[in-house]
Amino acid sequence: MRKLPDTIVQPPASARGTAGSRIAHDSAWKHVSGQARYIDDLPEPPGLLHATVGQSTQAHARIKSMDLSAVRAYPGVVAVLTVDEVPGHTDIGPVFPGDPVLAGDLVEFIGQPLFAVAATSLRAARQAAKLAKVEYEPLEPVLTTKDALAKQFFVRPSHTQQRGDPDQALAAAPHRLQAEMHVGGQEHFYLEGQACLVEPTEDAGVFVHTSSQHPSEVQKLVAGVLGLPIHEVQVEVRRMGGGFGGKETQAAPLACIAGLLARHTGRPVKYRMARSDDMVQTGKRHDFYNTYDIGFDDEGMLQGADIMVAGRCGYSPDLSEAVVDRAMFHADNAYYLGQARVVGHRCKTHTVSNTAFRGFGGPQGMMIIERAMDDIARHRGLDPLDVRKRNLYGPGRDETHYGQIVEQHVLPELIEQLEASSDYRERRQAITGFNRRSPVVKRGLALTPVKFGISFTAKHLNQAGALVHVYTDGSIHLNHGGTEMGQGLFIKVAQVVATAFQVDIDRIKVSATRTDKVPNTSPTAASSSSDLNGMAALDACETIKARLVDFAVETYAVSADEVEFANNQVRVGKDRFGWADFVQQAYMARVSLSSSGFYATPKIHYDPETGRGRPFLYYANGAACSEVVVDTLTGEYRVIRTDILHDVGQSLNPEIDIGQIEGGFIQGMGWLTTEELMYSDKGQLMTTGPATYKIPAASDAPEDFRVALLAHSPNREATVFRSKAVGEPPLMLGISVWCALRDAVASLADYRYSPPFDSPATPEQVLRAVTATRQWLADNGGDSSCKSA
Repeated sequence: MRKLPDTIVQPPASARGTAGSRIAHDSAWKHVSGQARYIDDLPEPPGLLHATVGQSTQAHARIKSMDLSAVRAYPGVVAVLTVDEVPGHTDIGPVFPGDPVLAGDLVEFIGQPLFAVAATSLRAARQAAKLAKVEYEPLEPVLTTKDALAKQFFVRPSHTQQRGDPDQALAAAPHRLQAEMHVGGQEHFYLEGQACLVEPTEDAGVFVHTSSQHPSEVQKLVAGVLGLPIHEVQVEVRRMGGGFGGKETQAAPLACIAGLLARHTGRPVKYRMARSDDMVQTGKRHDFYNTYDIGFDDEGMLQGADIMVAGRCGYSPDLSEAVVDRAMFHADNAYYLGQARVVGHRCKTHTVSNTAFRGFGGPQGMMIIERAMDDIARHRGLDPLDVRKRNLYGPGRDETHYGQIVEQHVLPELIEQLEASSDYRERRQAITGFNRRSPVVKRGLALTPVKFGISFTAKHLNQAGALVHVYTDGSIHLNHGGTEMGQGLFIKVAQVVATAFQVDIDRIKVSATRTDKVPNTSPTAASSSSDLNGMAALDACETIKARLVDFAVETYAVSADEVEFANNQVRVGKDRFGWADFVQQAYMARVSLSSSGFYATPKIHYDPETGRGRPFLYYANGAACSEVVVDTLTGEYRVIRTDILHDVGQSLNPEIDIGQIEGGFIQGMGWLTTEELMYSDKGQLMTTGPATYKIPAASDAPEDFRVALLAHSPNREATVFRSKAVGEPPLMLGISVWCALRDAVASLADYRYSPPFDSPATPEQVLRAVTATRQWLADNGGDSSCKSA
């Protein structure tokens, strides 16, 4: 890797579409015109077969027998495979073992794949799979996090982070509260479901078209199940119709099964899941059971904390170790906890293995401390915003419970700006008056911050590669290890290249992510893709530029300082050449115009044995102020207004970043309000489609929605052009809606009582909180001097 300068300063933009420009997503016109091609839009090759799997009907059982004769005899069926026909590895766990590609003699969740079917039509494959006769020996399932905690049933060992002596601090604190809460999971509900197309190649390998955030992992796992070296498998990802973490590990099983069937039959195989199968068979955001024990002074300042976060991981480890780790890292959110202990448990249950989801455990960890901020405020008769502001990290109170120092204190100023621009104080006063006059309809208001760590918590994933070709006509080909799922990564990295060479964005073409162009890539996740791939692309550009400068110095007898790239031109001393003309000159002089690039995130480290380190290069920050109106007779509510101020550093593309902030907020709001995953007492998922699982609609968005980027806030770390990540942090801004709903209910007791309030805050949940608040009022006789947690 060519060493990049420690301080990267963006040159003055003159070419069109360089970094910082508000230009459209590179595929926007294809999206709206229907010309963007997804896996199911690819031309079907001759002899194509369609795949599906037979699913377990038991949450936990041994398979006594499995008769597949009727499946094999169904018209159109070409192949039926069980785990016994797998030529290579049978375990496709992405990090730790525990995920069989097809079940053996044990099943551990309803929907687990038992066998694979390939048929000449998708209908035939699905109809045939239903004809299997499977005899089970049922075993007792563990279905809830609390049951798993009681039985100490974990997929990975528990973990503790601690600073100081929290037990002593809690005992000495003037005030002390305890609480517990359940934080619901979330279905990814991407527009494009899981899909892949696998074609056999002439050398016994396969070519995989997949809708995956992690093509290198797909490549490795497909090679493993087929018993092939990795170089025999090529994987391509042009785009996804949404991912949100649901295609980080969950796309690989489809590719492995399609690869097995393609290798067995010698024919191309497409595997596209129906929405209901997708929801049953693929993992979701982990639901959590969290508790706190906190001590604080009269002003609400935290002095000690003992926090527990327990994630329902499902039947296998998948990514749960890192998900629960990140929940632990974010159990403080934006607040200095004092002397603190945070314990994380990875609970095993006989349900589908939960997986990555935008925020990757961070949102679930933040929920318990945000509840605590409200509880402290109600207990002390304070405004929740004042309690939050007093507890923010700041100079002298800047060390997290895992030992990282918060170096850039953005939030105090950011919150002050949002407090003023949203008219928080005036609205708080008006809402309090309204609630006193309105016995049924109540309004709520909350302003909540977000501090989110940026980097993969698995250190080895913090690396990226890129490939840049400059052609003789001046056009530029760019390839990198990141994948495009609609978030605008491709256009952002293209803007980095345009800035490096100071040429128009139209000169740059970003090609599909392919494992034979940039190998050994990390997943597009953790909000790190612009940081990683942008820097890798810049590294490649700087290598090519250095060659061009050397050519100019040697050819025109000038110093390197006299060579400048600007406005689609190259200035060499007193001469100016068009970009394409200069590139042609360099080619004729046999200058290499192609380079790979590489970047590895510096400074990060973490020791799981001590629970201390610096797992993040920097923190992204933001805040949201949301107002809601609640009908306390029905539990129904609306979000009236949301104001957001978010810090993206020196934005690579403000238009894309604002879109990410808006979408992230709405998705976070949905997670905490309408999106409820329901299971039967047997472990069967009951919410398997849009009729029963409610994602936010356009009508659920705030009636008044204001989003702004924090001005003049370049990243102190040497990220690409001093930008900051924007993919995941905005999701947690949705916590402001949950807190506002709780605020509205608390007004029933004149803000003297914090009702129990799990998420998602469905109307039913709101009504339960209303009932609890009214019961508290009855028990306390409406005495305003009484206070309670």
